[in-house]
Amino acid sequence: MACEPLNHVLDGKEISKKQIYEILESTKNNPSELYYASSTIRNKFKSNTVTFSKKAFFNMINLCRDFCGYCTYKSEPGEQKLSLMNKKDIRVLAELAKKHHCTEALFVTGERPEEKYNIAKQWLKENGFVSTAEYLAHASEIALEAGLFPHTNGGNLTKSEMNSLRKTNASIGVMLENSSERLSEKNMPHVLAPSKNPKERLKVLQNSGELSIPTTTGVLVGIGETPYELIESLYAIREIHDRYGHIQEIILQNFQPKDDTLMRNTPSAEEEYFKTMVALARIIMPEMNIQIPPNLSPNSYQYFLDAGINDWGGISPLTADYVNPEFKWPEIDFIEKYTKDAGFDLKARFPVYPEMMKMIPSELYQKMIPIMNKDGLVIEDYWR
Repeated sequence: MACEPLNHVLDGKEISKKQIYEILESTKNNPSELYYASSTIRNKFKSNTVTFSKKAFFNMINLCRDFCGYCTYKSEPGEQKLSLMNKKDIRVLAELAKKHHCTEALFVTGERPEEKYNIAKQWLKENGFVSTAEYLAHASEIALEAGLFPHTNGGNLTKSEMNSLRKTNASIGVMLENSSERLSEKNMPHVLAPSKNPKERLKVLQNSGELSIPTTTGVLVGIGETPYELIESLYAIREIHDRYGHIQEIILQNFQPKDDTLMRNTPSAEEEYFKTMVALARIIMPEMNIQIPPNLSPNSYQYFLDAGINDWGGISPLTADYVNPEFKWPEIDFIEKYTKDAGFDLKARFPVYPEMMKMIPSELYQKMIPIMNKDGLVIEDYWR
């Protein structure tokens, strides 16, 4: 290869951040060598398997104390999209998801809404809870009883809150988004979102590592960052994973503008730039599970297999992507066809990856066994 650092990668040698910068610069006009290297590494560590998680999206409480320049998930009191799922709502959806052979219950909330909105604080009190985190723990118990396996995205949970979720959650998720504090400055997307402070997010990832909780994280691509800031963000994640070994998946999510946000006139992430960042993530973390959301690249997601991904994330046959409601989930049959056409086998996983099963409580693992194959994935007869 003309790019010498890529030869080091293919030889199985660890490369420095400086060499990653060199790869970025030397391949920006023709990234084909980069894609070849990243897909070769993926094949080495992940073989020809590409996974997904069959899920139901529980839109718990979409009030949020933060205000991100690109987010349409957040609701204000009185808006039509306001969601306050009570215990009955959770039970009904969990039972329906079980009938559709979903395995994951994805619980998503705004960031500590009770700290900003009296309606959230009062609603939680009426349902017997003092905090959103406490309610998430109870909701997880409901889903688990129904035969689903919870994965919670609850923002900047404390170490104590994560520990309480550990009993019922196969994994948790918190997006780093970016490690650059520049994105929290004036006129930047995180200026009104204190929970998106990189130090706070990295602390959550560190705490989940100390608790040995399988954790999903990732970065947003195209929100005003530089490629170097994205590389720094990926290295920040890698550093924590090298210390604790608990990061199970890196999501690279491409920005798409939304009409009701401050960034509605900002163009979406340029696809070649996005694909380059995906490939660099594979180079930086060769053995990691790398995911892109297929619904956010509806006309081209299959081509990201060339850049080294090995997972499509959670896909729901029942519920919308409430974070990106204008982008529908692709049909699982279509994803399987595109995956197979590219030379890979599509397989369903649990919210926790097989290599992370040793971290979850034995009670959770025992509940998975009846629908688990010898590789730690969901048996084919169940998810189809």
